Amino acid sequence: MKKENTTIPGINRRDFLKSSSGAALFIGVSGLFPTFIACKSDREKRQAIESQRLTVWVELAEDGQITIYNPAAEMGQGSMTSLPAIFAEEMDADWAKVRVEFSPQESEIYGSEVWSNNAKVMLSAGSRVTKGYYPIMRKAGAQARHILLASAAAKWEVPISGLRTQNGYVHADELNKKISYGELVPDLTIPETLPQDPDILYKDSSQYRFIGKDVARLEIPQKVDGTALFTMDIPMVDTMYAVLERGRVHGAKPTLKNEKEIADLPGVLMTVELDHGVGILATGLEEALAAKKALDIEWGDSPASGFNSRDAYTRYTKILEGPEKGRTITSIGDVNSALRRAARVYRADFMNDYVYHAQMEPLNAIVRVSEDLESAEVWVGSQQGFDSKLGVPQALGIAPEKVTIHLQYLGGGFGRRSMTDFVTECALLAKEVPGKAVKLMWTREDDLRYGAYRPMSLQRLEAATDRNGKITAFSHYIVGDGGNLVASGIRNEHYEIPNQYAEWREVSHGIRLKHWRAVGHGPNKFAIEAMLDDIAFDQKKDPVDLRRELMVNAPKALATLEEAVRISNWSAPRPEGRAKGVAFLERSGTLSTGICEISVDRNTGKIKVHHFWSAHDAGIVIQPANVKAQIEGGILMGIGSVLTERITIIDGEVQQSNFNDYHILRMEDIPDSVETALIASDSSPQGVGESGTPLVACAIANAFLNLTGKRLRHMPFTPERVLSVLKQ
Repeated sequence: MKKENTTIPGINRRDFLKSSSGAALFIGVSGLFPTFIACKSDREKRQAIESQRLTVWVELAEDGQITIYNPAAEMGQGSMTSLPAIFAEEMDADWAKVRVEFSPQESEIYGSEVWSNNAKVMLSAGSRVTKGYYPIMRKAGAQARHILLASAAAKWEVPISGLRTQNGYVHADELNKKISYGELVPDLTIPETLPQDPDILYKDSSQYRFIGKDVARLEIPQKVDGTALFTMDIPMVDTMYAVLERGRVHGAKPTLKNEKEIADLPGVLMTVELDHGVGILATGLEEALAAKKALDIEWGDSPASGFNSRDAYTRYTKILEGPEKGRTITSIGDVNSALRRAARVYRADFMNDYVYHAQMEPLNAIVRVSEDLESAEVWVGSQQGFDSKLGVPQALGIAPEKVTIHLQYLGGGFGRRSMTDFVTECALLAKEVPGKAVKLMWTREDDLRYGAYRPMSLQRLEAATDRNGKITAFSHYIVGDGGNLVASGIRNEHYEIPNQYAEWREVSHGIRLKHWRAVGHGPNKFAIEAMLDDIAFDQKKDPVDLRRELMVNAPKALATLEEAVRISNWSAPRPEGRAKGVAFLERSGTLSTGICEISVDRNTGKIKVHHFWSAHDAGIVIQPANVKAQIEGGILMGIGSVLTERITIIDGEVQQSNFNDYHILRMEDIPDSVETALIASDSSPQGVGESGTPLVACAIANAFLNLTGKRLRHMPFTPERVLSVLKQ
């Protein structure tokens, strides 16, 4: 039989092997070179991989076991399963033989370009993990399958076109033969070129076994039985424990006044003064915490000194009404002219307080610096960052290639663990005891008081309508700190409003800030969607009908609205004392509509969310049940942040200290039901982890307006604020 050429024009072998685009492969006990690399141990195998600088996405052993490398953080969102499932789908792997490991933290190799068109980044934030890695993992898996097909074709001397794969086997139906992927390992051959054409590469969606299906998450059994290791669980030889006292005013510089007394305490090895705190190294955590309580520190001034968050809105109002312009975010048409010609103008101010991340696991890390101070190892649960070495090379003054990051599970992130402050702190302390492992632990009080919060902001909106009630102009001004932290989510791209203007005016107080789940979308969409309901309420129009009119040129957005209306039975009579509210938004490419049903205790001012329905177009959904879990978890987190959560700062000091005075959602306040609908789509996957949270504030505020005729303008909607509004 004539042997058919198994190569297809595309990238060449060297480009494949050296590529950092995610389209390369390492298989079993060999490299992908025609002459195999003999590796007898994992260490030798790693050294062989590193010496060749291969992009490693999968290892295939002769016993058929498949190891797929996950480049993203696993913080409960399921990436440890969803990304490998994409690879396994196109590889046509036997899922029962798949295991998953974290990839090395090497952004040039394992990064995606979803954050930048010219730089590869390993950052699990912004709901961009699946969106960024879908094309990479899909292509790598498909090319792995092609290699297996080509190898079987060469082994059997048959055309590759006569072969197919199924669940970890290559089949030659005409020969009545099949061979497992593992059995092919000794006969692997790499074509000179690999296919690039999607029609050749990819499986038809009708053949999918994992994408769009509910695959059991691989890490859940370990988390249930307690064998899953988080950083604080890792046992280390000769571990030193470290804690830091950072004070209650962000950025204040410490001067330790009782260093000798602290050094004499049981278990204390040394104290270390940093720019923002005093570290204690001790033989045990209890000893370190006891010494921390005994610290006598004199704190210097900082930009946050004297700041009072409760008084800040007065200053913000003056900035809004002042002449100095800020940064333009959106400018479409002529808003000022439309406002002058309007039949009716609506105006409202909205406020939101600082919010803490409140992730389940407080911050912690382990760092060991070599005795010669030329290299370091880090064990940490991190959302990674634009620097895949997490700031350690700069902190220690060593080369990035000399820093090894061992990524671990993390107990929640929500944006906080995309900061590297806790890692570099640990590195600086470990530098003082080279050769020893240092485990740095933040207490909950540390985490809350020296957190990095979603910023407070003041927003002023104006909208114009014509004689027919049509919205002709929309103006949105924001005052707050943090740039995109306060300005994201301000655009109204799915609403047909001919004249739009948005502007951000900066103000800073020295308070540490960070991306919080959905970033600026929570406050901004709250303001935008509440303003729309103000208009509908004034015009005695159904707020759903108003949005239908605005979505005239956005059919996908409209589809989410209609689906949410359907599953919530929007027009059905409500029980006495209850009302529904609706909201729409786009976040990370996902289109979402939420509807909630609430009641209000008019004696206590407490809002109760009874039901929450939402509908989403998130493109291709990799794992439906997991996506729903993310959205519903985000909605519950949103309810807590909207009703009770706030950070208060007086004279520069954070007033809250733990969950006794920073109130997250309690079990008794969980809705009776949370229902999520996913709209089928063939578009590329979009981000879902942050799409549910920002729906909540606007839906609740709009339900409150429908129920009481009163308007909630200041998040959180605490009972005191609700009672005040009801009395107006």
